[in-house]
Amino acid sequence: MSRPTADSSSQYAPALIVRQASPPNLETPFYALDGRITPQPSHYVRSHFPVPPLDAQTWRLEVGGGVASPLSLSLDELRAMPSHTVSATMECAGNGRVYLSPRMPGVQWDLGAVGTAEWTGVRLREVLERAGIQDGALEVVLEGADKGTLTDPGRTPGEICYARSVPLAKAQDDVLLAYAMNGQPLTPDHGFPLRAVVPGWYGMAAVKWLSTLHVTDTPYQGFFQTIDYSYWQHRDGLSPQMISMTAMQVKAQIARPAPHGSVTAGRISEIIGTAWTGEGNITRVEVSTDGGETWADAEFLDPAEPHIWRRWRLKWHTPQQPGCVTLMARATDSAGRTQTPGHDAGRGGYMVNFPLPITVYVKAEES
Repeated sequence: MSRPTADSSSQYAPALIVRQASPPNLETPFYALDGRITPQPSHYVRSHFPVPPLDAQTWRLEVGGGVASPLSLSLDELRAMPSHTVSATMECAGNGRVYLSPRMPGVQWDLGAVGTAEWTGVRLREVLERAGIQDGALEVVLEGADKGTLTDPGRTPGEICYARSVPLAKAQDDVLLAYAMNGQPLTPDHGFPLRAVVPGWYGMAAVKWLSTLHVTDTPYQGFFQTIDYSYWQHRDGLSPQMISMTAMQVKAQIARPAPHGSVTAGRISEIIGTAWTGEGNITRVEVSTDGGETWADAEFLDPAEPHIWRRWRLKWHTPQQPGCVTLMARATDSAGRTQTPGHDAGRGGYMVNFPLPITVYVKAEES
């Protein structure tokens, strides 16, 4: 359902789909895909705990742990540092969960827990340079001001804050501490006054309402690093190991025709969508109009750029006879990774990147 347009909810775009009202988990109707950048009111919202009431004048970013000079930075002090703007696609790790069978626990996202925005802020590495990183540093823990308790997928040890870590190499590369989105200050739902943006990684790494940076010389083992947002992986010939989620998987999605939408028989229609990958660039998108039996190459509408999706389209001669058809899309990236059929059970309800079946109804031409 769409969020009602009462005064109490006027901060939301009317088209956003409510997957959970409190805390707010709101999905973009993916069929409305238009430009390459998702407007802030239309960008999906993922929240684990209630939105914390923060004041820009009193808020501080505390930087500590393995640093030479602990810092307490105000928003004005961060804004006074050199600013950078990056375009990045962000996908919730559970996007597409509704397509899994059997049904998996968690927010039942369809196609719209993904979006692309222009983020403005300061480089994490520049903040760390100001603090001075001590020898032996391994990771940077990003902690938000939001907090609460959970019982699924595991029970939290009382009230905890949302926190994730990034390896020092990633922290010193392209991680941004963003205070603006598409040229406007962050809204409370999107992490005001400061959030992390981790290009190429799933959205769980983009900690909102950022309050603390903690440099550590040991691997962080917090709830959202191990109990949640982790998956089983076979490697080194050993029994399955639990791995923390990081980079997004290669993926293409169909925006139009929308799932369970309709087209007219015997016409030329367009299939439109986007594709993205966590590392590298999208180099190919193929589309099937017969449930995966045959595939045709789509045409790109955007240049290949790292960390940002490419829109694509395919002209489709719709069937002459009415009925149901299954559309699918699959992408390949510059590292040669291609979407393969079926979901890896070791991922649980996360990292859904098999070609999703989109059912479309072909209707008879009106006389």
